[in-house]
Amino acid sequence: MIEMFNEKGPGVPVRLWAPLESIESAALDQLRNVARLPWAVHVAVMPDVHYGKGATVGSVIGLRGAVSPAAVGVDIGCGMGAVRTSLRAADLPDSLRELRRDIEATIPVGFNWHEEVPRAAEAASRTLFDEFDQLDARVHGLRGKAIKQVGTLGGGNHFIELSIDTEDRVWLMLHSGSRNIGKELAEIHIAVAKALAHNADLPDRDLSVFLAGTPEMAAYRRDLFWAQRYALANRTALLHLHQGVVGQHFPRAQFDAPILCHHNYVAEEQHFGEELLVTRKGAISARAGELGIIPGSMGTASFIVKGLGNADALCSASHGAGRRMSRGAAKRKFTTADLVAQTAGVECRKDAGVLDEIPGAYKAIEDVMSNQHDLVEVVAQLRAVLCVKG
Repeated sequence: MIEMFNEKGPGVPVRLWAPLESIESAALDQLRNVARLPWAVHVAVMPDVHYGKGATVGSVIGLRGAVSPAAVGVDIGCGMGAVRTSLRAADLPDSLRELRRDIEATIPVGFNWHEEVPRAAEAASRTLFDEFDQLDARVHGLRGKAIKQVGTLGGGNHFIELSIDTEDRVWLMLHSGSRNIGKELAEIHIAVAKALAHNADLPDRDLSVFLAGTPEMAAYRRDLFWAQRYALANRTALLHLHQGVVGQHFPRAQFDAPILCHHNYVAEEQHFGEELLVTRKGAISARAGELGIIPGSMGTASFIVKGLGNADALCSASHGAGRRMSRGAAKRKFTTADLVAQTAGVECRKDAGVLDEIPGAYKAIEDVMSNQHDLVEVVAQLRAVLCVKG
């Protein structure tokens, strides 16, 4: 931990793993508002923290008998997956262009979906859709789309990568979430929470909560935990599809068991002797010995980590590098020539459509990792050689 914040203000103290001067004032205001929630027990701020909707991205919030859907975010269950392969760097061809094109032809990106549901997606989501009719009635018309978006990437900062570690082992890595169905469920419940009378006097209505024992909380938990399972199924299917394409190019390739982790989610956990509802918005679980994934930006290092179980952080760590400027600011500041320079050596799109994902728009991953040396230990350091973006 670097320092404490809000020690003398109303509400609970906020524990920071980022230098106070590095956090924008709007994000500090959000942290003050979270600390003042009547149900707040513990707030920990990760080194990749930045301004978000309601709650900052990079915050871990322990609430007693309540949960704030905006403290989860609209991409419920967003997270990472990684698989180490038997391939070595020397096994890769000089150009990975054909491999990238085959990945893009196999895995829909952006707003797209599979025309025919692949076997990997069917296997990963089979039991999920037995429960679909139990979800909020307002999403029932999205069943077909939700089925066809299992095993799809999405857009924005979601990606599929081929990476090499410091021992020249080849890894598959990806970042995706609960697609359109997760977003729709999140927005429905955020709107419901804002209309509840007990949230009328909150410092920020975007932090509106559901209370334990109420029908609204029961409905949110039902849909939330379903969406988290959907996101996990999506990543599982994506990894199978990714492995399939790589296997076509390298028939002798073998794949280790996957590492999978959420970084936008809610968990029921015990901390400091009591049961809390813990929201991690842009943070991973980092219990002692638990494996996790902390990606950098396109063209920078990523890390496979093992948790140290730091109680002050509610056993958490950062989810990535974290943005240091908005997407609009990145497009104004950088050019496609900058993108080409900053992604040198990576087979990826280098056009204006992904300019807002340029490495320069993100914090330095080295600083992020240095600031959380008491949260995780590094198991492997990776560098991307191929990256697919939506």
